[in-house]
Amino acid sequence: MDSELKTPVVLCWHMHQPSYQDSCTGEFLFPWVYLHGIKDYSDMVAHLERQPGARVVVNFAPTLLEQIETYILQIEQWRHGQGKIGDPVLAALVSQTLPEAGTPGFLDLMEKCLKANPERIIQRFPAYARLAELAKLYRTTTNLQPYIDNDFLADLLVWYHLGWMGETIRRENQLIQSLQEKGQKFTMEDRKALLNEIFGILSSIGPRYRKLGRDGQIELSVSPYSHAMIPLLLDPESAREALPEITLPVHASYPGAEQQVDWQLHHAKTVFGRFFDVEPVGCWASEGGLSQATLGFLHRHGFRWTGSGDSVLRNSLGHAAVDSGDGDDMNGEGSLHQPYTFGESDTTVFFRDDALSDLIGFTYSDWHAEDAVADLVGHMENIAGSGKPGTVISIIMDGENAWEYYPENGFHFLDELYRVLTNHPRFELTTYKDLVNQPLAEPVKLPHLVAGSWIYGTFSTWIGDPDKNRAWDLLCEAKIHFDRAIDSNTLSPDQAEAARRQLALCEGSDWFWWFGDYNPAPIVRDFEHLYRRHLVNLYNLIGYPVPDSVFQPLSQEIAANKVAAERSTMRRGHDKDATP
Repeated sequence: MDSELKTPVVLCWHMHQPSYQDSCTGEFLFPWVYLHGIKDYSDMVAHLERQPGARVVVNFAPTLLEQIETYILQIEQWRHGQGKIGDPVLAALVSQTLPEAGTPGFLDLMEKCLKANPERIIQRFPAYARLAELAKLYRTTTNLQPYIDNDFLADLLVWYHLGWMGETIRRENQLIQSLQEKGQKFTMEDRKALLNEIFGILSSIGPRYRKLGRDGQIELSVSPYSHAMIPLLLDPESAREALPEITLPVHASYPGAEQQVDWQLHHAKTVFGRFFDVEPVGCWASEGGLSQATLGFLHRHGFRWTGSGDSVLRNSLGHAAVDSGDGDDMNGEGSLHQPYTFGESDTTVFFRDDALSDLIGFTYSDWHAEDAVADLVGHMENIAGSGKPGTVISIIMDGENAWEYYPENGFHFLDELYRVLTNHPRFELTTYKDLVNQPLAEPVKLPHLVAGSWIYGTFSTWIGDPDKNRAWDLLCEAKIHFDRAIDSNTLSPDQAEAARRQLALCEGSDWFWWFGDYNPAPIVRDFEHLYRRHLVNLYNLIGYPVPDSVFQPLSQEIAANKVAAERSTMRRGHDKDATP
């Protein structure tokens, strides 16, 4: 069948991590950048290398790219006897002295080395599982502590990194295989060899994605610099477009928002260009968060496409139908599986099929890979069979957090997915860049995009909850003091730029995502601490005393008996009971 008769399918994998690094000390407070680097970023590109006929979009947040660079630099400097590794877990892997049993440092490091999926990672490896059982005894039986030596902690550190290792690396790397076979009593030579492998994996991420981008197999796109929620920066009131009764923060606006949004988008392209040596055509606005004003800024910065969740489209179609008097009919003016433009903006908007994306993110992890892919493709075939001209099937989702719930980091599922879609007679894997360069049909034009995100079509995950609103008020207060410092001309150009970057880190969407009593209390506390650290650093950079309000708890109603979100690092686009 000729390719022009096939239905285009776009798989867009979104990679992002907030800034876990204290920009004033260089210390990483959490290890998730390098752990996802050796597991997911390496695996995802390896699957594409194995399937050269597969084409996808991969979106990167610039703060993630910068942190990968920092890890590479810190490890290289440490290997040459200069500087230190700023991540305490990675540094401990090659430390000559580890904390003694019975000390707080020992317990802290032990607990950090057990932060892995219990079923898919820890229990998969008998040696790691035995260490986890011993750790449980250590917590509950204090008279055992004198008999625990540093060999336990050294082995646990090695197994933590082996457990997080990507499946494609595990199957091909001889050192990783030999360490797994050895199982215990790892030497310093073993630990340094493992660090060298981690360094090599992190160093290869940029070149590997860059090569596939040059070859046309991957379209690389970008998000705002710190993964900020642009619509809420531009106008918090935009949250009322989808939720009219939402309670907003005390500060009704973010001062100087337009200049800051321009900086977020311009700096995103700068970092992206340094890493990949290419100009991005598309921008996945953080969390699929869009508004009509946001589309204007994306157009101004040269982005030709963006995307969001299908509930945003449904709300926008409903708005258009009400205005025209035609009623709210998803199949009337347009359908989900086609491109759109809104108002005066020429930026093309693609909408993900939330139901299909959620199947991958939340359902298929417990299925046999072939059954899961067959089910997914069956839904896609039904969509393609509708016969609508210009049909595009979009699956846009987190490219890093879903796979830890799958056997062997999703190896079998991803392999089968690419194999089936690459060879399917009715589908063609493609990219959004190709679809805007050679559109199959003119985008449907609607008068106005109703502001919202890929989660429920609203901004309720980031604003409206009392804890989230307090965080917004702290940010707005800090922005007021930042603007005064800039206007006073008391900062040098370098100081002003450092302060603006720090302000951008405070604007990241992740802080507001985590606040609220539906998330696990320990993680909420961790992210509140990190958010507060970023705010303190901002005040220090602008030379203003840190207000007492920064040190007051944000999350005041964390209840231990609350049921945590299903998978706290991800959210469904639709309610749990929704079906494709």
